[in-house]
Amino acid sequence: MFITIITDCRDNNEQGRQTTRASMLFPGANISFVGVGNFNEIEAAGNLIDMLDSATGAEGVIMVNAAPRHGLGKKYENGTPFGYFYYNNKIIVSTIAGNTLSLAKKFGMIDKLYVTDISTVTEAFVTKGKFQADAQKRTMLTQFRSYEYMPFLGKWLHDKEDVPSEEMSLDSIPDAPKTVWWVDNFGNTKTTLLPDEIGFELGKKIQTKVGEFTCYNRLKDVPNGEAGMTIGSSGYQNKRFIEITIQGKHAAKEFGLYSGMDLF
Repeated sequence: MFITIITDCRDNNEQGRQTTRASMLFPGANISFVGVGNFNEIEAAGNLIDMLDSATGAEGVIMVNAAPRHGLGKKYENGTPFGYFYYNNKIIVSTIAGNTLSLAKKFGMIDKLYVTDISTVTEAFVTKGKFQADAQKRTMLTQFRSYEYMPFLGKWLHDKEDVPSEEMSLDSIPDAPKTVWWVDNFGNTKTTLLPDEIGFELGKKIQTKVGEFTCYNRLKDVPNGEAGMTIGSSGYQNKRFIEITIQGKHAAKEFGLYSGMDLF
């Protein structure tokens, strides 16, 4: 049994509080924490795919939170709602607006998506005697829902409790953009693109908004000091994302690449 938390609430205080709460709710579970950029839904989306790949067929709960209150987030009472779906022996609890679930949709991982209302769910569990009334009031006002609500929702779903929810149309999840979703510590940039989407062929040149890149199967094959597109390590099973790299250099700095940057 494992728990993985993917969130933009990632400083030491926030990480410590979230992992401590998860360890309290899921005693004995292995807990991992993945911090993403502020309000960065596409980083959360890519990391969700990687964590599902990492977990293989093991039982677990993955909790994903990237929920800005500004911009489009203003249309909700207190940030985008949390929903959930099941995939390959796992429960995924996630904020549902924006691109957070766009890559899971792209990979065909979501059969049915359910959305919850925090007030309705917490009131139901107060009535059941499984959530405290004062905690319910605090949860309705909190800016830290990934601490006050998300782990409890994951716990209740894991325990097969009846959680009030409504099925949400998958059409409401946007298609994944053709963009960068992660820059690793070497400067290699993980994209949302799969090889067949760009007609990947060894030696073929691919034109993007930031330049033209030659296709190489592996990072090792890229000549020293040269840039290329490779089939990277991230993705799910045999579907691996394309990466942009420079052998021995920081590709993101050289080309001005960053998470969320459109490539085509």
